Parts: sequence; structure tokens; C-alpha cells
Amino acid sequence: MLSRVAENLYWMARYVERAEDTARLISVNSNLLLDMPARAALSWSTLIDITGSEEIFDALYSERSERNVIDFLCLSRDHSGSILSSLANARENLRTTRDVVPREIWEEINQCYLDIQEQTQAGLKPRHRDAFLKSVVRACQTLTGLIEGTLSHTEARTFLSLGRHLERADMTTRILDVRSDNLLPRSPEELIPFEHLQWMSVLKSLTAYQMYRQAVRLRVRGPDVLRFLLQDHDLPRSVLRSLEEVSWELQSLPNHDRPLAVATLVRAEVAEADVQTLARAPEQLHQLIDEFQIGFNNLHEAIAGAYFVVRPVKSASTQERTLGDDDD
Repeated sequence: MLSRVAENLYWMARYVERAEDTARLISVNSNLLLDMPARAALSWSTLIDITGSEEIFDALYSERSERNVIDFLCLSRDHSGSILSSLANARENLRTTRDVVPREIWEEINQCYLDIQEQTQAGLKPRHRDAFLKSVVRACQTLTGLIEGTLSHTEARTFLSLGRHLERADMTTRILDVRSDNLLPRSPEELIPFEHLQWMSVLKSLTAYQMYRQAVRLRVRGPDVLRFLLQDHDLPRSVLRSLEEVSWELQSLPNHDRPLAVATLVRAEVAEADVQTLARAPEQLHQLIDEFQIGFNNLHEAIAGAYFVVRPVKSASTQERTLGDDDD
């Protein structure tokens, strides 16, 4: 497989996963704000922190109001991580490599982009928001299911899986990082108002609430949620499971020594983290998640260095901003 084809498929999967996760985040935050009393300290600003896009948001908008945050995360073409931009980039990446996947996959992502674009042309009104977000999640899941059900187990499928699981691990740690900073107590005596409800929102944003109740069988508690989302082997969206999928996929590729070594290292750091201790020390947890994020970037760079086009390797955040230029 040509390195350029592999890179386009890898990034296509990352963009689709990003669009779905962003839609989930907005949907859960909307519902949480409706459920919480007015005195609860919640805001739309948190979503900007989770996506790590503070700098570009502040350059485009004067305040972090609900309207501006929704516009930025859903519709903005100036933000490469918005739902519309992510789907546009995913469609463009697949357009140039569609001969390696079944035609139905191209038709699905093309139709998905056109439908979302049509819905956003008149702006996204609050009464239409929930339907819009559900349509994004459903379209992304349909696309993922189509890939799983129709694409042969070739290298094309491997690179799609690598992109999807690395993006998934990245988003899960981002959500945990920001939410933990707000919700974990600094001392045993400290009580966080509505902690139970907010940790439930964290689980729901990753579609993990029912699986948590089945696996943990206890009331929703911060340390248990942290362990479940970081280290559960069976949850598809846990960080550890995502990294295990990356390692497994890498073993089927040639020249995998370097990226597999990095994946093994990051996976071990996640598996060995003492979550119970970290749950009592939010600052240490934040520092550890920063190290995970650095590990994900190192893993991305190792994959890019081994399989993508020969050129100076950029970080994930830099490459996504310039991907449109690369694909020309």
C-alpha cells in the first residue's frame, strides 16, 4: 500500500471518530445543564478545554457563550476539529483513496457530509440541536459499522483501525482530565455538589454508563469511573482497550518494531497507574494524563515515521491543521 493512501485512511478514521465524540460531548453537556440546578457551577467553556482548542477559539470569539461554543464545535470551518470540518476532511481523505474500499463506504461518508452540511447552512437553532447531534452520531456509527462489515482484513482496514483507536484514546483522556480537575475532591472532607450526577455525564459522554453499572455494580463514584475508563479491558472506549487494539493491529504490519514499542510503553503506563491514589490527588492525575498525551503523540509520530510519506514528521495537532494542504 502506498504511504499516502495509508496516511489518508488513518486520518479519515481519526476525523470520523472526532466528529462522533464531539457530538456526544455536546449532547451530554446539554442534557447535564438541563438536569442540574441553576446554582451549579457548569459552563460551556469546559468543552473548549476538553478539545484543547482554547487558543483558536479565543482568536475567533470574544466570549465563551453557549451560542459561540456550539458554533465553534459544530459549524466552524475555521476550526479543523469542528464536526463539519472533521467530516469534510474525512470525506476529502477518502475521496482521494476510495478505490481501496467498497463503494458503499465512500457513498456513506459523502452522503453524511452533504446531509450535515445542509442541516448547518441555515445555522443550528437550539430546538434542532439534539436532532442534529443524534444524526451525526448515527451517521458516524453507520460508517464504522459499514467498514467493519464490508472491508476486507487488509492493510487498508488496519490503518483505519489504528486511526480510530488512537483518536478514541486521546479523546477519553481529554474528557477525564478536564472533568477530574473539576470533580475530584482535594481533601477527604471536601464534598463536590452533584458529583454523582456529573460523573454519570462523563460515562454517558462515552456511552459507558450501562457497561459501568454491569461491570462495577456500585454507585457511580469518581475513583471507580476513572479506573473503568482508563483501565477496563472490555470497554471499547477505555484507554487501555484502545491501546491494546492499536498494538494488536500494528503486529500485522511490517516494520512495526518502533511503533509497537511505543504503543507497549504507553499501554504499560496506563495499566500500571495507581488510580485510587491519583483520585485523591487531582494535580498528579493531571500530570499523568499529560504524560499519556505525550505518549499518544509519540505513538502517532512513530506510526507516521514508519508508514507515511517521507517528510519531516509533524505532531498530531500540527498535522491536522495542515492536512488540507497536504491532500492537495
